[in-house]
Amino acid sequence: MEATIRSDPESSEGMTTAWKEDPWQVAEHDFPRYAAPEAQLRFLLNYAVLAPSVHNTQPWRFRVVGSEVELYADRTRALAVADPEDRQLIMSCGAALFHLQVAMRHFGYQPQVRLLPDPDDPDLLAFVRLGPPEPATLLDHRLFQAIKKRHTNRLPFENRPVPEAELRALERAVEQEGARLIVVQEPARRYELAELITEADRIQTADPCFRRELAAWTHPARNESKDGLPLTARGLQEWLGPAGPLVLRSFLWARGQVARDRQLAEGSPVLLVLLTERDEPLAWLQAGQALDRLLLQAADYGLSASFLNQPIEVPEMRKKLRDWLGTEAWPQTILRLGYGPAVPPTPRRPVHEVLLQSRYL
Repeated sequence: MEATIRSDPESSEGMTTAWKEDPWQVAEHDFPRYAAPEAQLRFLLNYAVLAPSVHNTQPWRFRVVGSEVELYADRTRALAVADPEDRQLIMSCGAALFHLQVAMRHFGYQPQVRLLPDPDDPDLLAFVRLGPPEPATLLDHRLFQAIKKRHTNRLPFENRPVPEAELRALERAVEQEGARLIVVQEPARRYELAELITEADRIQTADPCFRRELAAWTHPARNESKDGLPLTARGLQEWLGPAGPLVLRSFLWARGQVARDRQLAEGSPVLLVLLTERDEPLAWLQAGQALDRLLLQAADYGLSASFLNQPIEVPEMRKKLRDWLGTEAWPQTILRLGYGPAVPPTPRRPVHEVLLQSRYL
């Protein structure tokens, strides 16, 4: 798909910038190396919006001012039932923030980041400045190439172990971003964690409000929606078409989903729990960056991942999970990791749909 050219109404120079209507089609050879910083940043945002987000809600907005990007939480895309505190929303924005930094480093610029820069504006999550030139490292290039390889994989994984050296490297990657990782690999412990996931799954899917919220972010694969998840990602057949989201609201679907999630948890060679020492917006933003570094590095290793966050989304189960882990730290996400089949990417909104022209719009 060809890039769409739009004029920037805020630019005094009448500058134009290019972006892809489908950000997955962005190509690094199109980077405007000799353009003004604003044009470069608009291009780099094509990579930021490829970040993962809860239910593919893509709850982020950006504003480009000179050589700086402002990252905002888009709370109109919040999940009132599954994520009432906007914890996962902010983590999703943290993942987009890390994607953006990876792209900057790959193209030879050092990102300069300030988190939560305005105490009076909780929606303003970060300033990211296009810093001075700095040669990219091999790791910078590998993480960048992993951006388009990384797709959340909800299918069963192969029954083969993940190398210990790669698991230790993922632990170090998470620690670099101020979080920590617990690896659950021994079968008995995996089954225990799978039981917690199943218990939380039952609580959530028994709630009709939760099922309605899930259905609102689900659509047939042929739908033109640029966000949300296809029916097949929810374990439903594509032939259901427009009736699929209605099926999600039924209790019969809920029973089947609980069984599927348990099989995925028990059948995955590794389960991971990412934690932070605090449980507040700054920690959530850092957790999102740590999660994204982990996912990109895992994709570079040829590994697949998906989320089993049910025990974290149900308050009483989150307490049980902390007790089971034997920690005072706060679990922020649960992942399954392994070798899975190729899966298609989920859709993304183009950059021009997430750009703000004014800080107050």
